[in-house]
Amino acid sequence: MVVAGPISQSMTSGAPLFASQYASQRTQRSADPVTVALRWESLFCKVVVTGFSLLLVVGVVVGVIAAVNQSNGNKESIEKVSASMKAVSQFCSGTDFKDACINSLNSTNSTDPKELLKSVILAPQESIKKLFNLSDSLIVEANKSNDNTSKVALEECKELFDYAVDALQVTLSAVGDSELNSLNDRVNELSSWVSAVISFQTTCMENFKGENNTFKSSIQDAMVDSRELTSNALAVLSELSNILKSLGLQINAPSPTNNRRLLQVDNDGYPSWFSAADRRLLAKKGGHLKPNAVVAKDGSGQYKTIQAALDAYPKNLQGRYIIYIKAGVYDEYITVTKTQVNVFMYGDGNTKTIVTGSKSNTKGYNTWKTSSFSVVGTGFIAKNMGFANTAGPDGHQAVALRIQGDMAAVFNCRIDGYQDTLYTQAFRQFYRQCIISGTIDFIFGDGTAIIQSSTIIVRRPNDNQQNTITAQGKDLKREFSGLIIQNCTIVPDKALWYDRFKIKTYLGRPWRSEALTVFMESTFGDFIQPDGYMPWTGTNNMDTCKYYEYNNRGPGSMTDKRVKWPGVKVISKKEAEKYTVAVLLKGFDKYLKHSRVPFTSWLVY
Repeated sequence: MVVAGPISQSMTSGAPLFASQYASQRTQRSADPVTVALRWESLFCKVVVTGFSLLLVVGVVVGVIAAVNQSNGNKESIEKVSASMKAVSQFCSGTDFKDACINSLNSTNSTDPKELLKSVILAPQESIKKLFNLSDSLIVEANKSNDNTSKVALEECKELFDYAVDALQVTLSAVGDSELNSLNDRVNELSSWVSAVISFQTTCMENFKGENNTFKSSIQDAMVDSRELTSNALAVLSELSNILKSLGLQINAPSPTNNRRLLQVDNDGYPSWFSAADRRLLAKKGGHLKPNAVVAKDGSGQYKTIQAALDAYPKNLQGRYIIYIKAGVYDEYITVTKTQVNVFMYGDGNTKTIVTGSKSNTKGYNTWKTSSFSVVGTGFIAKNMGFANTAGPDGHQAVALRIQGDMAAVFNCRIDGYQDTLYTQAFRQFYRQCIISGTIDFIFGDGTAIIQSSTIIVRRPNDNQQNTITAQGKDLKREFSGLIIQNCTIVPDKALWYDRFKIKTYLGRPWRSEALTVFMESTFGDFIQPDGYMPWTGTNNMDTCKYYEYNNRGPGSMTDKRVKWPGVKVISKKEAEKYTVAVLLKGFDKYLKHSRVPFTSWLVY
């Protein structure tokens, strides 16, 4: 039956031969039977041979066609593999850990730049999930060995790894939701989210006590992969424009960042993430705002505590959740959680509405858990409030305000403490017209933070201590992270005044190796040490950190005697513009534009 088709075709094509032979046989009916039988056998053999020959021809033709198709398929497959290899090579060319990069992309099987970029971001996410699971298993071991300190550290690492996964997931979603042409304009934003992953991992490591802690070693060893893959993601983002061009893709040029008129209205503006509604909120006086919740200690509001007002945060919220906090000292530890987004809090004044606490490192808390007020949720705004930690200089690390929520803005607030007062832990943050006081490293963190038009008050530390205003925490050179202090005034507190020359005060010290701090257009009091900066003991961070100064004023601003570290220098106006809101927090300037609460997009002078 298999050959029925071809045989039938061959018999039809050979019909004239078969008919003539059959006619000849009819004329010889009277011939010898044996002869007749042999003739019929001969005729049948010819027919079969003819059909079989035709079958062979058809088979050869089919085979040739198949071979040609296979050859074309192989060629297409080779070309596809070659294109994929080229794309992977371009994506990984600028990374520090190329093998890890190539391995993370090889399974993508795509030449689509968006898919490759998503794979680059997904790689550290999977690695961090493994760290989360490892922490779980180590907690069991810590329990068995009654090591409560390590158990707490591991539990906090789990929380931090969870935040890291969230940050990468947001990045992944943003890439997926964006057109390829628009990704070039979002590089700073994407890099900020990925950089937070490094901050969270580093914070985890700092939670462990003792250098020989076996749990710390286990986490540190397992963290190598995720740090390398996160570094690769940052490298790819920093070179994204060049990568896309190398692949022959036409992309939109970045929006102008050096055109003053495009980025600023009447020399003022606001962070770009602010909506028109947010601008109106900040422009209004307290009495003209319509809050969702009112907090008052005396019972004249809906709630007596800030926590109760946050607990009433509505599900499926659209717009802002506005909390008005009446005058009073609120001694409670507050965290605006990651699900509580777009919270707007305002008080009756930065010395009237105060949130306070006294947790400290000497009381057994890890630094990031000492904060009186913590912000994790995106889009937080605070106005006309105070945040304090009253642990005093003996408390050592004791945070008043910690912010790790993206797109946070703090206006006309007071932030008071001693060591580690303001923790700009991660993501993008903006502070305007604030008062910040402290002693050691009192403005510190690994976020991208700009502090404008604020007063920085240096307090009196213990007699055996010195003051360091900043301690920036950038850990990898490609992190999108830095601390910018612009148009601020740095002065001594009254209690420090008479001993301001005896007790040394420095502009900062490099907490981590790639620390980046910029002081520009600010006024320095006479008590700032001429050398400006001091090293972080036990490190070589002074070889890699960066401290830039531009157009500062006051007796403490003289730079001729600054330390001779490679990264300490006076920068030009053109370079200083890179650290303005309009460039560093690209899009930030549109956030509160046209509002009555001012914000400077560019340089003041």
